[in-house]
Amino acid sequence: MNSHNAQAAATAPPAVTSARSNGARRARAMRSVPTWLLLAPALVYLLATFGVPLANTFWTSISDPTLGLDNYRHVFTDPIYLTVYLRTAAVALSVTALCLLLGYPLAYYMARKGGVAATVMLAITGLCFWISFLVRTYAWTVILGNHGPYSEIARAFGINPPPVLLFTTAASLIALTHILLPYMVLTLYVVLAKIDTSLIRAAHSLGASRHQTFWRVIAPLSLPGVVSGSLLVFIFCIGFYVTPTLLGSPRDMMISSLIADEIESLLDFGTASALSMVLLAAIMAMLFVYDRLLGLQRIAE
Repeated sequence: MNSHNAQAAATAPPAVTSARSNGARRARAMRSVPTWLLLAPALVYLLATFGVPLANTFWTSISDPTLGLDNYRHVFTDPIYLTVYLRTAAVALSVTALCLLLGYPLAYYMARKGGVAATVMLAITGLCFWISFLVRTYAWTVILGNHGPYSEIARAFGINPPPVLLFTTAASLIALTHILLPYMVLTLYVVLAKIDTSLIRAAHSLGASRHQTFWRVIAPLSLPGVVSGSLLVFIFCIGFYVTPTLLGSPRDMMISSLIADEIESLLDFGTASALSMVLLAAIMAMLFVYDRLLGLQRIAE
């Protein structure tokens, strides 16, 4: 084999031989480049757009108005801030549960049934990412308004006046669920589509019913997708600002709206920075736990 390759190289045209040698030199040159040099552009970009603002936020949280931990002490002892944190967590958990209840059947149907209908549903789910959060939020203000489809349907059933939904926590839950549902659906779909169908056929051949097959085979194998999708939805939800502000009630303020209010209305940059750092620490703690249990690489699978 080696003699055959040597003979082929010897009889190759000069242009081909030159191209091969140039390619080999470039490959050797790339292997000799340090890894940190290849990563340098991305690292510089992340440092400028993420590292520096984050460091500035942390410095502001311990230095405005005086150097120390007074802002953190204020955040953790004031019942108003604790109430807002708990409310934000409750809303995020509610939205995550709703997305899971609505998204799992849809993802299961698309992954297991296939066909034209499943393809169309998958395409529609993907197209949701092309529609701005702001546009979808304003759409819900029209739908839930006094003269929107919701009110007209309620009046058609004899409910007059219809219950008010706009500018309530319910409106925020509905809109946030609609916005974040595609993340849950696509995450679950990827995991469910990878389940080996031979395992399902084996369960049926051993006498398992569809109900038993789902709970003993499909549900355990889809658990990583459930955890990944729930984590994505929860993290996105606790940091949402536009939708709760436009659709929610001022009495049910979430943490992002509170941070904006501290900056815009009170000009209290220190407290706002401390609130932001606490929120970031909570997210990092969740990611750490997830990484220890399942591994962060599963989010991208």
